[in-house]
Amino acid sequence: MNKDLQLLKKFFRYLRPHRIWIYFALAAIPFSTASALLIPWMTVRIVDVNLAAKDLPGLYLSGGLLLLVVVVGYGMDAFYTYSLQRSGQYAIADMKTELFTHCLTLPRSYFDHNPMGGTLSRMTSDMEAIGESLAMGVLSLFTDLIKTLALFALLAYLSWKLTLVIMVALPLVYFLVSFLRKRLRTYFNQSRSALAEATSYLTECLNGIKMIQLFAAENKVTRIFKGKNNQFLQAQRHSNIYDAVLFSTIEGMTSVTLALVIWQGAELILAGAITIGVLIGFMQTLNKIFIPIREFAQQIAMIQRALSALEHIEQLFNEPSEKEERQGPKLTGFAELRFNQVGFAYSESADPVLKEISFHLKKGQKLALVGATGSGKSTILRLISKTYGGYEGQIQLNGRELKDLSKTSLLRCVSLMQQDVYLFNESLAFNIGLERPGIGQKEIEEAAAFVYADRFIQNIPAGYQHKVMDNGRNLSAGQAQLISFARTIAGHSELILLDEATSNVDSVTENLIQLAIEKIFQEKTVIAVAHRLSTITKSDLILVMKQGRIIERGTHESLTEQGGYYLELLKELEKPKQEA
Repeated sequence: MNKDLQLLKKFFRYLRPHRIWIYFALAAIPFSTASALLIPWMTVRIVDVNLAAKDLPGLYLSGGLLLLVVVVGYGMDAFYTYSLQRSGQYAIADMKTELFTHCLTLPRSYFDHNPMGGTLSRMTSDMEAIGESLAMGVLSLFTDLIKTLALFALLAYLSWKLTLVIMVALPLVYFLVSFLRKRLRTYFNQSRSALAEATSYLTECLNGIKMIQLFAAENKVTRIFKGKNNQFLQAQRHSNIYDAVLFSTIEGMTSVTLALVIWQGAELILAGAITIGVLIGFMQTLNKIFIPIREFAQQIAMIQRALSALEHIEQLFNEPSEKEERQGPKLTGFAELRFNQVGFAYSESADPVLKEISFHLKKGQKLALVGATGSGKSTILRLISKTYGGYEGQIQLNGRELKDLSKTSLLRCVSLMQQDVYLFNESLAFNIGLERPGIGQKEIEEAAAFVYADRFIQNIPAGYQHKVMDNGRNLSAGQAQLISFARTIAGHSELILLDEATSNVDSVTENLIQLAIEKIFQEKTVIAVAHRLSTITKSDLILVMKQGRIIERGTHESLTEQGGYYLELLKELEKPKQEA
């Protein structure tokens, strides 16, 4: 219970900026409650006074007043509901924005170890569960409690003997709701977890649908998704069973209680203890009491579902953000980079992927990293770009420890070109500039010209306003790579980290990519994970890596003369050309 209260307290923090609408809702409660009390009281008066006396003018007047009370009451209920929903939905919108902003601050390594679908599920289905229920459910419980207590007072005023009859059922209802609430929470938690897992797998399959179709893996992935979906279905089935039991039991208790009231009320009428009007008013009031009690059963289920979703969202909120390290002096440009006995492992229990890495790079130099897959080449680039932290040894940029530099300061002089290109469903201009400060249309066009991307952009009717679709579906692989190059160059970084692309592209863009890489090598300081012989031979220093260590270093000429592992790698690079 304490944990639930803590979760609700955090949710109410988002309601605070919109509390004016909650005040409006609270202001409507007295009118709504008064209406609920006046209707049965006026019914008793109409039956016992106006009808008994056959007072037709009085009957018209009382009926008119009753109609007015009903209209005002329903109007207040509508205003109350609108006010709560408005404040709740605005709170959910603020919460979703804050969660999205928090996700943007998560370290890039988080997304390497957590499925994207799970994060997406928390931002969509879990948020919807909160929006549908928590915004109204929790606040409605409070107001329903006030109204129910007032109606109980009216019941006691009308007939304390009949009130004792319905008090017998209340303890049973309380213990039943308490038991089922815990069961519902358990299965709702299982349901949210199963939904996140199914959504994660669905996202993965949709992203790789072309590969699934290419290798005819439809049956395999369908079977796996069916299993994950079935886990969600079973959790939902169990929660629905307890939800149905809770609702039907409350309905049954309502009917039994009404029957007891009619039976006992009939005896009291015959004994002259109460009038027919009082019995009608009592039953009318009792029905009004059981409406929030029935809704309470539904609200409990809704709130348990929302609390379960809120618990999942809180787990994402608790993921540590990428801390902004000490600012220090701003970097004005690149001067040198130094690795000194650097080691790195992805976790404390994992084997090191880098061991005793040392090298020194000065402005204007070109460094090539070569080696077999898994030798640690790309990991070096990720350490420099601060995708990963927690390394051992020293990495110094312009004489300052990398750990002490903020990401903003680092990006002023370092840019990473990755093999995997991601393009937004926006214009080419947006994908190059990303609306970064200091990058306007002029800088975008200059960056595109620098990497020769302007040659194909000029041939597109819309030019730089051409809209990219589905991560570059309406562009070739080579064109998408050139846009990625232009995006990096537009940042005016002096040190370029190049994870050289190896994908097959058409011959025209292949030549443009090669020209772009050559130009980058001419005018920038470059560290490249090199797969092309031309890139390797143009480097001032080549580091040959194997199993996380530098086993050879030197220029192309010196390493060729030495023979060894480097020569074996060159032969592997030349094999495709020989086979072709």
